[in-house]
Amino acid sequence: MPSHLPRPAQKPWPLRYSYDSAPCGRKQMPNSSSITQFLLLAFTDTRELQLLHFWLFLGIYLAALLGNSLIITTIACDQHLHTPMYFFLPSLSLLDLGSISTIVPKSTSNSLWDTRAISYPGCAAQVFLFAISAECALLTVMSYNRYVAICKPLHYGALLGSRACVHMAAAAGGTGFLNVLLHMANTFSLPLCKGNAVDQFFSEIPQILKLSCFSYFREAGLIVLSVSLAFGCFVFIVLSYVQIFRAVLRIPSEQGRHKAFSTCVPHLTVVSLFVNTGVFAYLKPPSISSPSLDLVVSFLYSLVPPAVNPLIYSVRNQELKVALKKVIQSFFCQQQ
Repeated sequence: MPSHLPRPAQKPWPLRYSYDSAPCGRKQMPNSSSITQFLLLAFTDTRELQLLHFWLFLGIYLAALLGNSLIITTIACDQHLHTPMYFFLPSLSLLDLGSISTIVPKSTSNSLWDTRAISYPGCAAQVFLFAISAECALLTVMSYNRYVAICKPLHYGALLGSRACVHMAAAAGGTGFLNVLLHMANTFSLPLCKGNAVDQFFSEIPQILKLSCFSYFREAGLIVLSVSLAFGCFVFIVLSYVQIFRAVLRIPSEQGRHKAFSTCVPHLTVVSLFVNTGVFAYLKPPSISSPSLDLVVSFLYSLVPPAVNPLIYSVRNQELKVALKKVIQSFFCQQQ
């Protein structure tokens, strides 16, 4: 073209398809790099029920905060509880505090201010600190603790010394940390093409994966790894308690059997609560799934265990109850 003739105007190439300019009528959503916040699922749109949700969740959170803090403080202050039997209980309380503290404050503030938004880093923090895999591994270690105490009492000090307890707690925490880190790295690197509305009242990996274009194909290997880990923990716990019950039934005195069972009941109750709510939440058939049922189930497996676990462990444990009374009495004496 001769240089003296004007060049035809060129349209700038679009950097990203908009909803109306996508080819073949396909609408593309912004990818994950352009999403700065997510929208959580609200329990209700009615203002009165939002306030009821705020006060209910606040009460549950305060109960969990008080109960788990008392467990940690009591075991730390009482020298008689510095034994392998009580070593893992503060770790479980710390996990419960971490998980519920990332869920409830944001949910209650959203209800109070009538909003659904959570920032991208806040969502990532909820996913990371809601460490179900770490709690599963820790409950498995605690079942091994009960097994050695009842089935091999003469070798208890050798098998479960302070160093062995530290190593097992570190292994449980490291397993959960590595598992959630791999899931986070994979989940938050996926392009999100289905909006930013999370179908849950807190950020959770399965719900974020639903926003991705090709979620479960890339996540399949990690899902198999997590399911295998959870199933292995469950089988180990079941086998441990089969051996425990066989050993307890061989105890000649009724008082000895009762004492042995009483040490197992709190842990077995916590395991049953954790397994039943988790299995129903993740493996329930789609035919019975509904938004209201999903909210109730997620409430049961995310908020109820952290609030109830301290009560379960303290009610049937006489040593822990005595130590708790001493800590509470000393606290009130200092206030006077």
